[in-house]
Amino acid sequence: MKISILGCGWLGLPLAERLRDEGHQIKGSTTSKEKLQLLKGKEIQPSLLKLTPDLHCENCDDFWDADVLVLNIPPGRSKDNVKEFHQQQIQAVIDQLTNSSIKFVVFISSTSVYPENGGIVSEEDTEKGKASRASGNALLEAEKMLRKESEFETTVIRFGGLYGHDRHPVKYLAGRKNISKGNAPVNLIHQKDCINIIQKVIEENITDQTFNGVSDGHPPKKMYYPAVAKAMGLEPPTFQDDESKEYKIVSNRKLKMMLNYKFSHPNPMDF
Repeated sequence: MKISILGCGWLGLPLAERLRDEGHQIKGSTTSKEKLQLLKGKEIQPSLLKLTPDLHCENCDDFWDADVLVLNIPPGRSKDNVKEFHQQQIQAVIDQLTNSSIKFVVFISSTSVYPENGGIVSEEDTEKGKASRASGNALLEAEKMLRKESEFETTVIRFGGLYGHDRHPVKYLAGRKNISKGNAPVNLIHQKDCINIIQKVIEENITDQTFNGVSDGHPPKKMYYPAVAKAMGLEPPTFQDDESKEYKIVSNRKLKMMLNYKFSHPNPMDF
């Protein structure tokens, strides 16, 4: 297949390499001129593409000549109008898609779309209320915008916190003291599992679905992050031993059943 990946960063680039190795023709976008040669050297057809929020891309007609688009543009966290800005970005992409050969979009979303009301959440629980953060509400709106289009089909994958390779959320917590919600469970997923899941969705043509991409294990933060920090040689954070109800446990049951998927990293504690 011809597969275009909008956003060849920490997740998009190794995904592009995996799909290339499987024999697909890969086209990738970047916002950095310096990265164009890197993509080209990896046999990924490069395009310089920016969403500010309007789409700016020179000589990009070939990028939109594909069978599948992996859309990986998370909303920014610093903008006051994060929801509106992200909607405009998504609309700019939709405008391009409706005039392209692409008929299948895999949209990379996040488990931040769920409210933290305590308990287990599954894919349909976004209908029960708003997300706890502005970025989550922005992603919910983006999902709706893509799903209502009739010119192409969309599958949404809501990934939990990403880790693996050179990235781990504990780096932002190392050395911090008395962090709240120590008993709250983590909802994480390894980079390798993200890539495996996206590949499976594309190659098995799993359209018009929404999946939670979160590993099986959900250890409490007060246990998990100090252990990982110690293993990485970082100063362990400390947590309050509170019983806050502001948490969620994200279910991966639908993903495992529909895709017959077995996680390569089922327990984040193994890290």
